[in-house]
Amino acid sequence: MAASPDAGTIINLARYPIDQPDHPAFEACLAAIRAELGDDGCAVLKGFVRPECLADLEAEAERTAPFAHRNFNRTNAYFGRDDESLPAHHPKRRFYERSNAFVPADNFGPDSMLRSIYEAPYFAPFIQAALQEEHFFRYDDPLADVIINVVEPGGGFPWHFDTNNYTVTLSIRNGDAGGLFRYCPNLRTPTDENYDSVRAVLDGDTAGVHTLALEPGDLQIFKGRYALHNVSPVQGNRARYVGIFSFAEIPGMVGSVERTRQLYGRVLPIHEERAGLRSDALVD
Repeated sequence: MAASPDAGTIINLARYPIDQPDHPAFEACLAAIRAELGDDGCAVLKGFVRPECLADLEAEAERTAPFAHRNFNRTNAYFGRDDESLPAHHPKRRFYERSNAFVPADNFGPDSMLRSIYEAPYFAPFIQAALQEEHFFRYDDPLADVIINVVEPGGGFPWHFDTNNYTVTLSIRNGDAGGLFRYCPNLRTPTDENYDSVRAVLDGDTAGVHTLALEPGDLQIFKGRYALHNVSPVQGNRARYVGIFSFAEIPGMVGSVERTRQLYGRVLPIHEERAGLRSDALVD
């Protein structure tokens, strides 16, 4: 078995000294990320992974991509069911094709670069501090704590809101073209769904749309519960790879049986055992 990689040789700690919370640069880095999150709910740590590690990270994704579980469905922006009591133009009645392909976490063992980052003792505390979350734990799901999302040419994600508060993702490889991350910050609030503005975006209004061209090695922290967002279709001959690091608000959390089977094509005994302690969060 290959030796476990050292996260300190993968993460660009010179630029992001997340392993040194007493270092002045740590506080400056944290303040900048918090400011971005406070502004529009999205922070990007450019070049989070050292450039010399990108080829090996891509190779890890390429090696595991054949193990991705694929599923296809039609969904609205809220991951809900059709409501025939609403007019046909209502956002809740607008359904789009969505394809998912996720490499389950049990494909990333001790020799995984992604797992090395995720399990670094300073990584989760830094993300928690950036998000200013009071309750924050690594996901306890052996199929979903560290995964890769594979978007094949022609695929993407339609406009949607997340059901979880935040996502933490690492860009690994882009397609030849397309695959742009687009979002409308603060389009809804806990007290106002703002359906008219949502419908305008679905109809093609780009006035409030922000577009990100994420590069391999960029870490993104994104608050997607109130920001409508999508990923434009990937073009060309190469798949888009994005690593996803999962966290939860309570310890011991695993996915529900139904959602786990949908995303990964199988469940493990732990999903049945902890059916009452679960997260129904959707992964982007």
